[in-house]
Amino acid sequence: MSKQVLLNARIFTGGADLTGNSNKVEWSSEFDAQDTTSFGSGGWGEVIAGLAETEVSAEGQWEAFDASKVDDNRWAALGGLSGWTVTPGGASVGTLAYFTNALNGSYELLGEVGSVAPWKAKAMGTWPVVRGQIGHDPGTARTATGTGAGVQLGAVAAGKQVYAALHVLSVAGTASPTITVAVESAPDNTFAAPTTRTTFAAATAVSGQIQRAAGPVTDTWWRPKWTISGTTPSFLFVVAFGIA
Repeated sequence: MSKQVLLNARIFTGGADLTGNSNKVEWSSEFDAQDTTSFGSGGWGEVIAGLAETEVSAEGQWEAFDASKVDDNRWAALGGLSGWTVTPGGASVGTLAYFTNALNGSYELLGEVGSVAPWKAKAMGTWPVVRGQIGHDPGTARTATGTGAGVQLGAVAAGKQVYAALHVLSVAGTASPTITVAVESAPDNTFAAPTTRTTFAAATAVSGQIQRAAGPVTDTWWRPKWTISGTTPSFLFVVAFGIA
């Protein structure tokens, strides 16, 4: 991946796509350094890694009065947990993505007279930050049961887990349109005999979920699948998955 200017980073949290209301996003991860210096250190300080923590912050232009808008989303989420998924550019299948389950700890809004109304938000991770890939892009509407394209994430070693985030961005249709999304794996890209590794709860409204499943898993190819019901249903959603 070559050097790039941040022009089309994508930000998803819960059931909202904050991309069109954002002009800044930052992700930080660090380990607390615990001192282990002893008389045998030769006069040099020694440390080992302690607790790890991660934080995601974003800001941009404030809008409200829709579940997909930043104010409705951030106000409802404040003080609770939700999945955050961020990409450095675009959201096509296979795009690099960072995601975690996070405590929505702060939300700032509004500013000085004559300025575009701003917002700022921060969320602190309660799960490991996962460096993975987009498994389903937000621009493809799904109206019937199906499967997505496979990506080669790799195997899940013992002691590791596969993580998956789902952001349902829009729901249309009548007679209770419902989508149930799952993640499955296979030994190769033919997916001749796939295995379902995790299944999200059925979604009937704009919403978000994040899940994980323990390894080991020797399969190296992964893809989303979805089951859709209802009358004239249509869903826009994002799936991200990775191993950590």
